[in-house]
Formats: sequence, C-alpha cells, structure tokens
Amino acid sequence: MVKDGYKFAFPPLVIGLLAFGVHWLVVGAVLVALGLFVAYFFRDPDRQPPEDPDAIVSPADGRVMEVVQESRDGISGRRISVFLSIFNVHVNRVPFDGRISRIDYRTGKFYAAMRGRASAENEQNVIHLSTTRGEIVFKQIAGWVARRILCWKSVGDSVTRGERLGMIRFGSRVDIWLPPGIEIQVRPGQHVAGGSSILARWK
Repeated sequence: MVKDGYKFAFPPLVIGLLAFGVHWLVVGAVLVALGLFVAYFFRDPDRQPPEDPDAIVSPADGRVMEVVQESRDGISGRRISVFLSIFNVHVNRVPFDGRISRIDYRTGKFYAAMRGRASAENEQNVIHLSTTRGEIVFKQIAGWVARRILCWKSVGDSVTRGERLGMIRFGSRVDIWLPPGIEIQVRPGQHVAGGSSILARWK
C-alpha cells in the first residue's frame, strides 16, 4: 500500500472497531468498510515491464478512452487517454527510460475525467520525458472526485520504464503524447495496466 494510504485508512478502521465495542454495529460496519476500501484504493502492486526495448508502457491502470492525432509545439503526434475509475490502481508509472526535463503544474477545473475537455481544462501535472528516441509528454489529470495530484519525481531525475512516478487520488485520467515514429498497440475500450501493458512501440 502507498505510504499516504495509512493515514486515510487507519482512522475509520480504528473508530469502526471502537464502535463495534460499544455495540454501534451499523456505524462500525460502515466505518470498517470505508477503511478497507481506502486501503484497497491505495494498493501498490509490483509490475514487471516488458523486455521489448522498443515498448512504451501505460503510465496508468484503466480503460483507454481515446487514441487521436494531436500536434504539440508544431509536431504531429498521437495522444492516448486512459481513464481511471475509483476501482483502478492509482499509482502512476514511467512509460519509457529517460530523464524528466520539465514538470508543469497547471490549475484548472474539475470536470469528470472521462469528458474530453478534461484533457485541456482540468487541473493537471504535465511531465516532459526526454528519451534517446524523442520526447514523450504525459499528464496526471484530476477529475471530479480527484483533488490531489502527487508527483514523486523532480526535474533532472533519470527514470526507468515502469518505475513509480506518482499518484492521483480517486477517479482521474492520464494522457500520454507520443511523437512520430511509433506504432500504436491499443484501441479505445481496452483495459491496460500501468507499467506493464504496451501502449505503443518505437518503429
């Protein structure tokens, strides 16, 4: 479990057990169930990245919402959007080996993460990853429920594919922009696992 999860899961669990002790059974059951769900939400399973050196992995668990053409700084590339429900693992991971060259935090709105406008208008953390093949840009995007984006890396850090990068608390969205010279391996509606599912391959 992610370290931050303990401070959210323990209070309802402890109070719930105390409620059982004074025979407040309904209150106790609700609080214990809440504590167990929070512990489940903050789970952090190990993931094994693929051995394929050309593979770009998903930065998040969830469902692929969009695979679209999108230009960035005059360069035509592809954007893949992944929606995370409250039942998905919310630890985000690095999609490819490289160095974090820039991190831009942007304030914004809190539209439902599955809406297309969330990609541009919601509060988000934009991470630029310099690789030997080209620049990859991915976003941690807050949703209607999510109000807290965590990034555990800093500008200048060298990172490896599948490495833990941060977390978005509760339902959210992650976008990844890929430059020319890649082959998309996923389609909308497909479920992916952060750090292990292959989104694309360098040609």
